[in-house]
Amino acid sequence: MTGGTEQPELHSEPRQSLRLFYALWPDDTARAALASLQTAVSGRKTPYGNLHLTLAFLGDQPIASLSTLQKILAGLSVPDMTLTMDRIGYFTKSRIAWVGMHAAPEGLFTLQRHLMSALAHQGILADTRSAFKPHVTLARDATAPDELPFEPVHWHASHVCLIASSNEQQGAQYRILASNRANPPA
Repeated sequence: MTGGTEQPELHSEPRQSLRLFYALWPDDTARAALASLQTAVSGRKTPYGNLHLTLAFLGDQPIASLSTLQKILAGLSVPDMTLTMDRIGYFTKSRIAWVGMHAAPEGLFTLQRHLMSALAHQGILADTRSAFKPHVTLARDATAPDELPFEPVHWHASHVCLIASSNEQQGAQYRILASNRANPPA
């Protein structure tokens, strides 16, 4: 035995799961318009590149399930729809300021229901703690925003993505793993 203490070898374990969600992903025009609404709210603003509308939050999922999750996404019939984001609101319990719609198109609810059904059919559980409330988070740790008039954002929403989320020193980082787009109107 040599003098000194042995140090255990440090091995970084390969990641076995990813934190995942499905979302409508805005194009550059919609993203810029959504980001402009952040001036009306307090709190920790959602980074520009992270603005999205969650359809289903999956939490930590085994990496082995990625193929199935990508197939579910590819099998979705994504409607070609316009979302009129005309309402700023606030979730009191989670202290989230958001923008949403007074009247969301039925196609959005149908898309979300079909996604949830396809996930359940594969035995994959999505977060269902509350009913689907379509919104884009503008800021966290916010106070209730004043009801100020604003120009509605008309978002041509036709891009659904499977997103991996990781918490880094600089905050949440999102990475698109797969996407599915609506067929353009004929």
